[in-house]
Amino acid sequence: MKNILVLGGTRFFGRKLVELLLESGHHVTVVTRGQSGNPFGGKVEHLLVNRSNKEELAKSVEGRSFDIVYDNICYSPNDAKAFCEVFNGKIGKLVFTSTMAVYEADGNKKVESDFDPYHYEIRMGNSSDFTYGEGKRQAEAVFYKYAQFPVVAVRFPIVMGTDDYTRRLHFHIERIANEDPIGFLNMKAEMSFIQAVEAAKFLAWAGRAEVSGPINATANGKISLFELIKLIETAVGKQARISLVGNDEIRSPYAIPVSWYMSNDKATNSGFQFTNLHDWLKPLIEKIASNIG
Repeated sequence: MKNILVLGGTRFFGRKLVELLLESGHHVTVVTRGQSGNPFGGKVEHLLVNRSNKEELAKSVEGRSFDIVYDNICYSPNDAKAFCEVFNGKIGKLVFTSTMAVYEADGNKKVESDFDPYHYEIRMGNSSDFTYGEGKRQAEAVFYKYAQFPVVAVRFPIVMGTDDYTRRLHFHIERIANEDPIGFLNMKAEMSFIQAVEAAKFLAWAGRAEVSGPINATANGKISLFELIKLIETAVGKQARISLVGNDEIRSPYAIPVSWYMSNDKATNSGFQFTNLHDWLKPLIEKIASNIG
């Protein structure tokens, strides 16, 4: 049994991660601000903490140590630096949830070396000072400079699931079902995705596996936005109204100018077996579509 701390673990794939850790018999402590409640009841220790408040975070874990920490809610170099100052000497390993957004979308398959956090210029600041992708780049760079514990930076593409609170896939299904227009930049652009349960399984695996450094985690395969929309059209029985210029209100959250996808070879070669995107994407779309209206 491991003593595990999860920062942000009450919704979407973070919640699924905690469920997996509990099923494996670990002692789990969850840190959140409490906005999503505690779906685990007495099965976990729940600390109500604003992780961006260093003093508050330090006080909540004073005198304690953890075998593994999962940080799903770090979006800035300031938060990463504070984390290191609080936890150096107190944890065995950090699994940090990063993102494919650390890579520039340039049409090429992305491998871990395409963004090197070890030699990246650090600019301190809060999440409001950066784009989402730059905030994650800076956080990775800070962790790899200041952490005195092993760090795995898990780079996920967009995570999909029926309970996705961002509702990015839902956006497309609902707009097509309602015959509302959707704005894209390039329908031929291809993307990587991962399902929420697989993201949770990967995080759990990364905590126990002998891996470190940046690592991509994505389902096998990719799909063009044109193909994705065709799957949705079939599921809802209506034709999409596509705009290639659309304003912000109708613009797809997948509106990218060129292909943006990545390799999972490092993780695969380290022993993790990914699902195939085309095995689960169509059933997922059909399930979401069946609940519309």
